[in-house]
Amino acid sequence: MNWSSLYTTQRTGDAKRKDTGGDLVRNSFLRDYDRIIFSSAFRRLQNKTQVFPLPGAIFVHNRLTHSLEVASVGRSLGKAVGERIAAKYYSTESEGFREFYRHELPYVIASACLAHDIGNPPFGHSGEDAIRAFFNGLDGDMRSRIHDSLSDQQLKDFENFEGNSNALRVLTNSFNEPEPGGYKLTYTTLASLVKYPCSSSEGFNKKTGLIATKKSGFFDSEKETYRSVANMLEIPLKEGYQDVYSRHPFVYLTEAADDICYRVIDLEDAHRLHIISIETFKEMFLPFFENETETYNTRAYIEKKLANINDDNQKVQYIRARWIGLMIDKMSDLFMAHEDEMLKGILEKDLLKCLPDTDHKLIDRINEFSVKYIYNYKAVVEIEIAGYNVIGGLLKEFVHAVLYPDLPKSGKLIKLVSPQFPIYKDEKDLYKNIQSLVDFISGMTDLYAIDIYRKITGITIPEIR
Repeated sequence: MNWSSLYTTQRTGDAKRKDTGGDLVRNSFLRDYDRIIFSSAFRRLQNKTQVFPLPGAIFVHNRLTHSLEVASVGRSLGKAVGERIAAKYYSTESEGFREFYRHELPYVIASACLAHDIGNPPFGHSGEDAIRAFFNGLDGDMRSRIHDSLSDQQLKDFENFEGNSNALRVLTNSFNEPEPGGYKLTYTTLASLVKYPCSSSEGFNKKTGLIATKKSGFFDSEKETYRSVANMLEIPLKEGYQDVYSRHPFVYLTEAADDICYRVIDLEDAHRLHIISIETFKEMFLPFFENETETYNTRAYIEKKLANINDDNQKVQYIRARWIGLMIDKMSDLFMAHEDEMLKGILEKDLLKCLPDTDHKLIDRINEFSVKYIYNYKAVVEIEIAGYNVIGGLLKEFVHAVLYPDLPKSGKLIKLVSPQFPIYKDEKDLYKNIQSLVDFISGMTDLYAIDIYRKITGITIPEIR
């Protein structure tokens, strides 16, 4: 791969082209950002769980606020790296090349960050687990009919359901609309979003040593879409695989922005909920500044500033801001240090794992603490269990209705599915029908999923309005 072929203004659903005329107000990648932020799929993230249950008396992060913050960090990373690429290749590349990396790459990364969770179902990661558990736990006639009708790849789309793959589907699929291309985002933004560029059947395999197969990045239905993106941007296929690709280098920036944010934000939320103390928060993040030499990044300077802040929440916010700034600097340095490996498609770890041992041990410490005291906190576990029951219950009802459409209840259930997600009568369309159901359920907010589950199971009797 090379930097000059890794970007294009080509959009899904449009005639093939390499470049388009300029817009004096918005470049192509800022338009991507705007299309995402004004979409209903993005807006629904405001009622999807990040970590802690929603809503609550104390406002904590949801998927929407998290995505906005990740986009902010991603924009800074894109700017820091883009300036350095433009400067490094100033004498050998075109003015258009320098223009993209200096002024447009920040919007590419911000757009990819903004959309990185747009395919996640309700109830956080437990929602993904609930969908996988349902399809892996099928038995009897339901199992036979589904397994006999779907290819191995199609079956793995559900058994290995992945929010990252679903994000590409949400953004590129037109569902029941005639105009192709979905949101019609640029190939550049889409490639920057796909963290695990492989199919469901080849993914979820850590034994390969490839970062691409850690999870998956596209379903069978979006396989050709990603192939078009990869061909246009000259992203190579991994040798010996049918649908496993090297990562696009920009993905490392999108991923780094997310990694930076959730590690500090989850602990900030835990402090606001009085799960951890200000002293614990300091212990987690101040050691990163221990060996810094720049005046404003030294631990002594930061502790002096903290001494002049009265409110503990303000202290946490100050540390968070300083730490994010420090990590942006470190990640942009690491990106350039590993430039050759990324362009060759052989960097098989994320940028955080490229940190020096001292910093990496501190990250591991945060990870271990978060798993023990935050992700296994009682309220978090409760919402995960609720997610299993609600999503599993909805899938059971709706999949049964699609498999047995002649039953009296089935027809009524199918009428509840939004027309946006068509249900076909032909049994040969079972894959499409199950995808429509998963699209419908994964797109729900937490509260809507709970509400419809209660109504169709008779826990709550709906009022006639």
